[in-house]
Parts: sequence; structure tokens; C-alpha cells
Amino acid sequence: MSPVAALEPAAELSATAEPRGTTAADRRPRLATYLSAAIIVVVVTGFGVIGVVGLLPASVGPFRAGYAIVAAVALLAIQLLWFSRPSARLDSTTSRVLFVVMVVLAYVPMLTFGWLWATMLVYVGSAALLVLPPRYGWAAVVVIVLSTVGVYQVFGVAAAPTVYNAFGTLFYILVFYLLSRLARMVHELHEARTELAQRAVAEQRLAFARDLHDLLGMSLSAIALKGELVSRLMRKSADRAKAELAEITATAQRTLSDVRAVSHGYRELSLEKESRTAESLLSASEIAVRIHFDQGDLPVQVRTLLAKVLREGVTNVLRYSDVEHCEIDVRHQDGKVALEIVNDGVTADDPALAPGSALTILPDEVSALGGTATAKAGADGRFRLRVELPLPGGPGGPAAHDTEERSESASKQIRRLLPVIMALMGIGALAHLLQLAPRPWEVALVVGSIVALLALQFSYFNRPSTQLRSAQSYGMLLVQACLIYLPLLPLGPHWVSLPGLLLGSALLVLPPVAGWVFFALNIAAYAEIHRVSGADLTSTIFYTAATVMTSLTVFGLLWLVRLVTELASTRRRLAEMALAEERLRFARDLHDLLGMSLSAIALKSELTARVLPLDRDRAAEELNEVLGLTRQALSDVRSVASGYRELSLDSESRTAKSVLAAADVRVRMEMLGDDLPTPVRTVLAVVLREGVTNVLRHSKVESCEIAMRRTDGGICLDIVNDGVERNGDGPAKPVVPEPRAAAVPRDSSPGSGIGNLSHRVADLGGELTAGVEPDGRFRLRAVVPA
Repeated sequence: MSPVAALEPAAELSATAEPRGTTAADRRPRLATYLSAAIIVVVVTGFGVIGVVGLLPASVGPFRAGYAIVAAVALLAIQLLWFSRPSARLDSTTSRVLFVVMVVLAYVPMLTFGWLWATMLVYVGSAALLVLPPRYGWAAVVVIVLSTVGVYQVFGVAAAPTVYNAFGTLFYILVFYLLSRLARMVHELHEARTELAQRAVAEQRLAFARDLHDLLGMSLSAIALKGELVSRLMRKSADRAKAELAEITATAQRTLSDVRAVSHGYRELSLEKESRTAESLLSASEIAVRIHFDQGDLPVQVRTLLAKVLREGVTNVLRYSDVEHCEIDVRHQDGKVALEIVNDGVTADDPALAPGSALTILPDEVSALGGTATAKAGADGRFRLRVELPLPGGPGGPAAHDTEERSESASKQIRRLLPVIMALMGIGALAHLLQLAPRPWEVALVVGSIVALLALQFSYFNRPSTQLRSAQSYGMLLVQACLIYLPLLPLGPHWVSLPGLLLGSALLVLPPVAGWVFFALNIAAYAEIHRVSGADLTSTIFYTAATVMTSLTVFGLLWLVRLVTELASTRRRLAEMALAEERLRFARDLHDLLGMSLSAIALKSELTARVLPLDRDRAAEELNEVLGLTRQALSDVRSVASGYRELSLDSESRTAKSVLAAADVRVRMEMLGDDLPTPVRTVLAVVLREGVTNVLRHSKVESCEIAMRRTDGGICLDIVNDGVERNGDGPAKPVVPEPRAAAVPRDSSPGSGIGNLSHRVADLGGELTAGVEPDGRFRLRAVVPA
């Protein structure tokens, strides 16, 4: 009355570790790692304990008992501490030496314990599959199984128990091997998803550099060149110099607008919002527009890029005065999403395809996500822009291709071995039935029920796509229960089945509490069936424990199969999250680092133009500062594109004082001379830069105080100005719309300079506050631990 005694985790798998989708996507790889480790520990340890317990009655004297325990513990230690570790190198000399030690520990004790020690050959078989090349590993498994049969025959064990234990040895070898390989696969996939996220971020940084070069580099270079020209013209023609200075001011203002646009554009765009805006703009331009959207649930990257393409495409349509009709279509097809914009009124030599236009840049951005883009004007005067992007589950981009292959390979290997293990469970149950001398009709009934159980298991519960917690799954559990327990009525003491399939599947399908209650009730019923049938206490305990471990084996393996198949989508989501974080960091850096420089360039250019007729030496000094700020801005562009930047707090303080003085703001500055840690120094420099930029935005500021000092909480930087407005005799209100003396929230919009600072300060464990003081002055304070 027994299933094959397969082993699986018991206490380590609690109701809190559920495979039913209750965990967040970013925790699944971690859960898979913990689960695979727990399964291995419980299975290997449980098997060894059962083996030693079976040996002890035959071990006369403390020496033999100690010998059995020491040898078994040594085998367990080697298996758990080395071969079951995902990080252990299986092709190393250490692995080969430990494999030889296991062979010795598995065969030599047979001289003392005989056939009772033959079960320990399972450890050698699983290690052989892990250490040896596949061809030699499987040959070693065949030798080990045959040696098991030989040992049983040498010691006179009957044929039926010999066959039963031979199948049991093969079963355990495959279980141990599969669990060890599974742990390695989960570990490798977990590492691969980190690599994928890093590669996605690296690719995005290349896009950052391209955008910065295209949008900002040329403008800043133009400012630098015009600044040199003004320097030469100042002594020759004041009027021409003033005209060039006006162009510098206009260029700086346009570039600042570009910075804000790029910073905004790197936040997630709404495809629905862009479509509504497009429809409104086209209709207002008297263009007949037809929009069809079948976008479904799209990843952030895909959705944002399509919104950007739609924006550029509609902008291109609005350039032409002869456009009368425009069609915008978004559809899913063959694992891809396609956006198509078609409009009339365009000639074949469309200027939108000129080098440097927005539409010529799109193919590079689209190809980075594994998609394609075409833009062409036909002979019929219709212009067609089409972009196709792959969706998760469809063909992946180049960065994801290798990790997807590894995931699919792991899943295939598991799915191939899982039916073999369950088929061995059925064969072992039939071998046990033959030991009971059954009648032919009893054999036929058991064979029929077991075949039906395995067919149901393979076709439904083993499929990763099976929907859990559904009415169909509950119905299939009921069918499984009938196939297991109904044969008990005619078979009686000859009842043999596979209740582990039912209990393992139930733990997977049912809600946590219900699953474990169902598990406990069935185990109790199984033990009672054994007791009523007349089995002795030892047999009842052994077979009940075997059923517990078989059930948990089925549960754990099915769960891990599902987790491995889900790791690919989890990696994609994690890569998207890492990419979104990098995009927001880039937007904040772009705004924070370049905002003040460009504002100062515009301000000082205007100042230079005003003082040029009055004091050429002063104008030359201001112009030199404009050139210095421009060079600094160009350096900042490179820094933002290449990664995090270490700013000089001393340099920022000198620049701040100079810029404020040029704006006729009285400045009182008090800075620390201490050597601060680089992260603290960089963040405080950014706070100082953004705070001064905030001051420069408002014309009513007359005085500004900047003070940095040590406090009990770390380093405190205060920027206080009198740029507040009053409504009659009412209370002062801040020019900057921040809460009164309140911490700036972490979720402030990335487009707000002071809001951006809260992210930086909070990342260091500090706090940023902004508000109006009782004396009517506005205070920006950053406190950073140091």
C-alpha cells in the first residue's frame, strides 16, 4: 500500500511562500532561489534519515551504529554543501575528488551493512550526472542501478523487492539530479536578469548621449563660438558685438527650453493622451483624422516610444499645408504592435526624410527595442510612417535574446525529466503491488487507475499555462481524488495508488490555508487506511512519511517549473524598472546640472550687452564668465551622458556668488572648509546650484544668504532669500509653490528643480525642506548625514 518514497520539503514550505501569483513580480526570482534550496535540503536530508533509521535495527552495537551515522552524514554533507550549491564549480578538481569520496562512502559500508546500505548509491548516481559529461554520467547511472540489483541478488533478496528498489534507486537519482540542476538554473536565470537590466541601462545611456549631442551640444558649441566672436568685435564694433550677444542670449534661452523638453520627454509618455492631442491638433488644422487603437497592455518602453513616434509623426503632418486626410492606426499582430501614420498632401521628395530630422533618428531608437521603422512618400502623394515593435512573449530584442534561450532551455529540460520521474512513481507503485500477490483483475484495476492519474497529471497539472484557482482546476482535483480513492473499495488491503499526485497538485491549486488543511486531512486518512488494513506501526509510519514527501516533491517541482517559465517575463519587468529609474535619473541630472548654467549664460549675456557701451573692461570680464559657463555646460553634457558626476562644491559656491552678484543680488555666503565625502559633496553642490537657479528666476530678490554648517543631523545647507510677494497687508506667500516649512515629497515631479532635489537628498538618508519663514523670507534647507 505504498507510493514510491519520494522526498520533498515539509516544514520549510509554509503558506506564506505561495506559488499562486500572490508575490510581487520582482520577488519571484528570490522565491525560486529560496524554494529550490529548501527542497534540496529537505529531500536530501529526509532520504538520508530514512536510510539510517532503516539501518539501525540491523546495526548491533554502538560501533556499527556510529559507523552508519558518520558515513551517512558525510554523504549528506558532500551533497548539500557542494553538489547542491548553485555556485559550486562542477568541472573543478574539487568536484572530481569529492565524487570519488562519495563512491567510497557509498560502496565500502556495504561490506558491513550489506543490501541495507544500497540505498545510499543514490547520492553517487546524482553526483555522476552532475560531474561527468552526459555520455559518461548516464552510463554511470546504468552501472549503479545494475550494481544495486547485483547487491540485492548477492544477499538473497527476492525478485519483486529487487525490482522495486532498483526503480526506487533510479527514481531518487533523477530527483536529486533534477533538484540540483534546477537550483543552478534558477541561480543562472536570476543572474541573467541582472545582466539584462544592466545591458538595457547601458543601451539607454547611449541614447542619452545621442540626444544630448543632437539637442544641446550644437547649441552650446554655437554659444562658445559666438562668445569668441564677440570678444574680437568688442574693440571694433560695439553694435555688432551687441547683436551677437543678443543671439547668444536667445540661443541660451532656446537651449534651456530644450533641456526642459528632453527632461520631460524621458518621463513615461501616455499613448492615449498623445492620441487625443494629435486628434485635437489635426482637427483644429482642418485635417480629417481617423484614429484606430488596438494597443492592449503594452510595456512602458514600448508605450513611451510609440507615443514619441506619434508625436513626431503628427508634427510632421502639421508641417504641410496641403494635407487633408490623416489616418493613425495602432494594432497587435504576430506578437508585435504596429503604429502607422498615413497622410496625403506630400511630394516624393519629402523634407521630413532629410538627414538630421526627427524621423531619421527614430529607426535607431526603434531598433534598440528590436523593432523596425519605415518612412516614405509614395507616388500618389501619401506619406506613410510605420513602426513595429516586438512584445514580451514575441520575438525579443537583441539584449534579451540570449537570456530567453537560456530560460527556454531550462524549462524544456525540467519538462522532459518531470514526466519520467512521475512515470517511475507509477512503476514503483505497480512493483509494490506485485509483492502482495494480487489477482489479475486487481492488477488491471491498479494499472488503469495509475495510467489515468498520470495522463491527467501530464496533460493538465504539469502544464505551466494551467490556470490555478479556477473552477476547472478544482474539478480536475475532484477527478484525481476519485481515481485515487475509489479503487480502495474493491481492492481493500491490496490498494496501491499515487496519493502524492493529488496532494502535490492540491497544494499548488488551492488557496494556502485550504491547501494545507486538505493535505493534513488526506495524510491522516492515508495513515488510518494503513492501520485498518493491518499494517504494523513501522510500515504505517514509513509509508505515511513516504506519501508526505512524495506529495511535497510533486508540489515543489510543479511550482519550480512554473517559476522558471515565469522568470523570463519577470526579468523583462525588472529590466523595464531599471530602465525607467535610469531615465528619471537622467531627467533629474539634465535639469539640475544644466538649468543654472544656461540661465546664468542668458543672464550674463544680457548684462554684457548692457555694460558694453559703458565699460568695455567690465563687459570683457562678464564675457569671459559666459565662455567659462559655456565650457562648464558642455562638460556637464558629457557628464550626464556618461553617468553620475562628482561636482566641486567650492567651484559651485564661487559661481553662485558671481552669478547672484551679477543679478544685483546682495550675497552673504558662509561655507565649510571640511573635506566631505564625495556623495555628500556632490548632492550639496547640486542643491546649491538648484537653489541659486531658483533665486535667479525671480526679479524681486534683493538679498540672499547661503550658509553651510555642521549639526547633530549631519551637514546643513541653508539658502535664504527675500523673494516673496505680498498681497496688500496679507501674509507673505512664497514665489515657489512649496508647502510651508514642510518636507518636499519624494514623489515630486521630475520636472520641478526643487522637487528633483528631494530624490537626491533622500537617497543619502537626508531631508529637504522649503517654505516661508515667519520673517517673510523663503528658505531652502538640505540636511544630509555625514
